[in-house]
Amino acid sequence: MIGFDMRRGCTVSENDLHVTGTLIWYYYICHREVWLMARNMVPDQDNSNVDLGRFIHEQSYRRDKKEISLGHIKLDIVKNGKDGLVIGEVKKSSKSEASARMQLAYYLSELEKAGLEAKGELRFPKEKRRETVELTDELRAKLDLAVRDILRIAYLEDPPGPIKIKFCRNCAYNEFCWA
Repeated sequence: MIGFDMRRGCTVSENDLHVTGTLIWYYYICHREVWLMARNMVPDQDNSNVDLGRFIHEQSYRRDKKEISLGHIKLDIVKNGKDGLVIGEVKKSSKSEASARMQLAYYLSELEKAGLEAKGELRFPKEKRRETVELTDELRAKLDLAVRDILRIAYLEDPPGPIKIKFCRNCAYNEFCWA
């Protein structure tokens, strides 16, 4: 066992913790959310933004295969493109485009480790916009640093302190941090 917090009753063990695309996504937004998610502390499922994201995910791109799980990653879209395998990540807006790009790069990296070459596509259905993402050496280096720091954060005994940022207002963990 790595950590147990009597106040929160949550544990993190080496066997339980896997860096996921979701943790990569949150790493570039809020380190406190990384700690909470790594410990399986579920955000408020009644949050309107969670509902909206779920709705957009379910209703967009119905013709493409969706939600395919490979190990500890979940891919929103998997299709054969004219140049080979294409995986897609669907987001409700491009406000967090940088974190979405890194999440998709993480998926591309995990597929590469499994011997599969793919290209990525970020999709923003409300904006009717797509962006192609290819795994580069620069992205691989950024991902390596992010994964190491995510593990460091996850194994902290207590969560990082809350920091007020632009995403707090709509965050499903808002009450946890600011109540």
